[in-house]
This record gives sequence, structure tokens and C-alpha cells, in this order.
Amino acid sequence: MKRTVLVTGAARGIGLAAAKRFMKEGWNVAVVDIDGPQLQEAQAELPGALLIEGDVSKPDQVPGFYKGVEKAFGGLNALVNNAGVADFGPIEETSFERWRRVMETNLDGVFLMSQAAMPLLKRHTETGGAAIVNIASISGLRASTLRVAYGTSKAGVIQLTLQQAAELGEHNIRCNVIAPGPVRTKLAMAVHTQDIINAYHDAIPLNRYGSEEEIANAIFFLCSQEASYITGQLLSVDGGFEGTGIGLPALRK
Repeated sequence: MKRTVLVTGAARGIGLAAAKRFMKEGWNVAVVDIDGPQLQEAQAELPGALLIEGDVSKPDQVPGFYKGVEKAFGGLNALVNNAGVADFGPIEETSFERWRRVMETNLDGVFLMSQAAMPLLKRHTETGGAAIVNIASISGLRASTLRVAYGTSKAGVIQLTLQQAAELGEHNIRCNVIAPGPVRTKLAMAVHTQDIINAYHDAIPLNRYGSEEEIANAIFFLCSQEASYITGQLLSVDGGFEGTGIGLPALRK
């Protein structure tokens, strides 16, 4: 029987790359995204996928996502909580409304989607288990300017993943979290100046941004049976960024 994955925030970027990777491996794929027009644009790259327009931060919407998945594919083997928003600004200028918007999507959404997935994921306790992979960020591990809401939300995702792993292991549901470093997405390249790019060059041992496909590879691995004894783990996919200090421009080769 084909395995099934649900990926949130999959109309673009890392989520879309992950959905495409699962599809390449022969999985049934369901995707959820709040951006309906962008989701329709992604349809051509996801033939046969179940496309769901919705907001992962809304408790009244989330159960319906799983009803659709069960109707279309009969079950669920893996959940990838990728949906998120980025809102960068100084602490003094971060209104409570902005703070809550980030928390609702980045943290509340992961909680709501994971909780509602339990009945479907538990069905696989005796048949190879199931998996949850949450997407945090390197900003949840190392502080930086302008990231008071974003970084805090992603740190929360990391701890939430550990709580999930501790509780759901008895149901053979593996829960892991990925912390991407700087990724060469269209959005990042649109807002990163050359000075910012150079600074990341200094800080990352591999001297480059990661690609969406490289993050997708890690996501797929943690959902696959190749990772059957891995749970409660944080994987930084960041070119070494988290493990090093800031480099010196004068030493750049």
C-alpha cells in the first residue's frame, strides 16, 4: 500500500520541494496552504496531489484537512509541519498583534496539526510506525537581531517536538525537528542584500546557502523507514552555521 504524507505550507519553497520529493518516491501527497492562488500554481508540479486551501492556525479548520486526506487516500503515515510566517523587526516595534500572528502560525499551527493527526497516525503502531517532522529554524537555536517573535516561535517548535517524541513513542510515532539554516529561496534572495549574503558566507563553513531540495532530502529521510529508530532529534541542515562562530571578512578566500 502506498504511504501518505501531509505537508503544510507547501505552495512554495521548502514545503513544495518536500512535497515533490515524496511524490518522486511514490507517496500519496496532500498539501495544505493558506495561499489559494499560489496553491493552484503549484498544482502543475504536484500531479495527483490533494490540494487543500486552509489555515493551520484555525482550530475549526484543521480537522477537516484530515477528513479530506482520509477520504482521498485512506490514511496517513507522515505529517510535515512546514507552514510558517516570518516577521522581522526590533523588539520595541513588534506589536502584540504581530507577535501573536507569528505564534499562531509557527507554534499553534504545529500543535493543532499534530494533535488532530493522532487518530490517523496511531493506526500504524503495528505496521512500521508513523512520523512527524516539524520545521523549525536555526533562529530557534541561536539568537539574532530582529527575530524576537520568529526565533522564539521556532525555539518553541523545537521543545514541542521533544514533548511529542516523549509521549508518542509508545504509539510508534517518531517525532523529529529540522532547523534549516539560510536557504536560497526566491523570497530570501529578494530581500538579502549583497552585504547580508557576504556575512552568511563568512558564518557558514560550507560558504553557501542551502537549497530547498537539500532541506527536502532531510525531511524525506526522517519520514522514511531508513530513520525507523530516530526520534526526539534536532537536525540542523545549515552548512555548519549552528556549530560555528562568525567569521572575519578579512579571512574570506
